[in-house]
Amino acid sequence: MGDTTVTQVPGQEPVTPSRRRLRAPHPPRLWFEVLLIAVSYWTYSLIRNAVPEQKAKALANAARVWHAEQQLGIAVEKTVNHAVNSVTWLIVGMNYYYATLHFVVTVGVLVWLYRSHPGRYAASRLALFATTALALLGYWLYPLAPPRLMPGAGFVDTVQVHHTWGSMASGDLQHMSNQYAAMPSMHIGWSLWCGLTVCALTGIVWLRVLAVLYPAVTLVVIVATANHFWLDAAGGALCLAAGCTVARLWYGALPQALPRTALQPASG
Repeated sequence: MGDTTVTQVPGQEPVTPSRRRLRAPHPPRLWFEVLLIAVSYWTYSLIRNAVPEQKAKALANAARVWHAEQQLGIAVEKTVNHAVNSVTWLIVGMNYYYATLHFVVTVGVLVWLYRSHPGRYAASRLALFATTALALLGYWLYPLAPPRLMPGAGFVDTVQVHHTWGSMASGDLQHMSNQYAAMPSMHIGWSLWCGLTVCALTGIVWLRVLAVLYPAVTLVVIVATANHFWLDAAGGALCLAAGCTVARLWYGALPQALPRTALQPASG
């Protein structure tokens, strides 16, 4: 007779051995995770930049998005862009924020999950990766110019004006990156993933406050630097919702509902 032992995880349906390989998170392996994240980020950058730029279509889509926001009464990106650009120290700080924190903070949260929540790590990582994969599909299907590249629209390209470094969105590094992959905004998708993950899994008040503030500040930054429309941010949030759904379907629960310590692989 086959082994019919059922493993009961608190708050979830029973997991049988025949399903455990697909659904039960196991302790992550450091070498594998480092390699996976490095290869995945390289692949993401490669595919994103390989998407045809389609300048004419991207500019036409940008005009449509800008018009739609005007119809909705939310087209205040230019006002925010000009107001923040008038404060040099603030906009320079935002330029560096835009160029660096989306990667640094995301990796930091992954490391924290790996060390402190190994049972939730794989599901959280799957949600992040699925979100990013959906974004790549969006870049291919809907090329979109950022506000700063719309001719005659009056937006300020803050990286060029203030000569800050590190961003491939404009300036000297602009030819290394697809300039027309603005929808959805992964600065928002990734920052929301970071914020929701930390807020759900920590009891430290100041960390929860920072977790809430991080995506909110990121939203202001992507608009103030004229790299995204509000609707790009909405697209990023929708991609994250879909990515979390993928993780929920695969593991049977959202990451925060899984046990903190991963199940050890069954012997025999």
